[in-house]
Amino acid sequence: MIGELIPVIAPVFICAAIGFVWQRSGRAFPEETLGNLVMNVGTPCLIFSTLATVGMDPAALGAMSLAALAATAVFGVAGAGLLWAGGLSLRGFTPTLMFPNSGNLGLPLALFAFGEEGLALGIAYFVINAIGQHTVGLSIASGSVSLFRYVRSPIIYAVALAALFMSTGLAVPRWIANTTDLIGGMTIPLLLITLGNSLARLKVTGMGRSLGVSLVRLLMGFAVGVGIAEALGWEGVARGVMILQSSMPVAVFSYLYAQTFRTEPEEVAGAVVISTILSFLTLPLLLWYVM
Repeated sequence: MIGELIPVIAPVFICAAIGFVWQRSGRAFPEETLGNLVMNVGTPCLIFSTLATVGMDPAALGAMSLAALAATAVFGVAGAGLLWAGGLSLRGFTPTLMFPNSGNLGLPLALFAFGEEGLALGIAYFVINAIGQHTVGLSIASGSVSLFRYVRSPIIYAVALAALFMSTGLAVPRWIANTTDLIGGMTIPLLLITLGNSLARLKVTGMGRSLGVSLVRLLMGFAVGVGIAEALGWEGVARGVMILQSSMPVAVFSYLYAQTFRTEPEEVAGAVVISTILSFLTLPLLLWYVM
């Protein structure tokens, strides 16, 4: 089993370490530029290339999307209840419990652990997570709703275009397939390098509450992922991806929103860092369980 886990874990650690060391060395890192490039170009291309060309059953992808939607709803309701009971800020901490890091960390793990099928299912989960984070999560953090803000995400259009090809059975023109595959190929390494860079910059404060939120995110994520997979009777890759994606640490975007809208940014940053470190420490056990 160790021999199976190392090829999955090593690329994740190495890429994240590159970003971490790069930031600590004082070298320039255009995080905003790279972040925009990944989110607005690389990720949509990766989504389209994988979903439209991998040849997976659309029903399986739809089932994973619905399962991800159910998990997000449970995270939101249960998380808000726990935060209210603990007297913590709902605006600041609900997004941290509601949205796992299914992109920066979840997609690479789904790919390395389960191959192209795992990546496709991981993307189906990630798409729901990303759309929810940039709509519901953003509204919670900002305290306002903006429909215009919601329709600007290129991810939505990449999914719609991929769904068109999948539902009609049309072959993706080779030049489009090659282009999106090439551009999408940069996404996973840059996601991990950017994650490492972000971790090197964030400062942990409010250790007690940040640790508590981190533990809730990881334990609740695992429990909900297992519960939904069991309820649906899933086995194999679908079960593994569902549990893996649900068990990811706090997403970095939660900190960006908290910082933008001044909703406990220091403690949310602490939750990002602590939950990610804990996730790295427990990753071998998690992978052993799902593989």
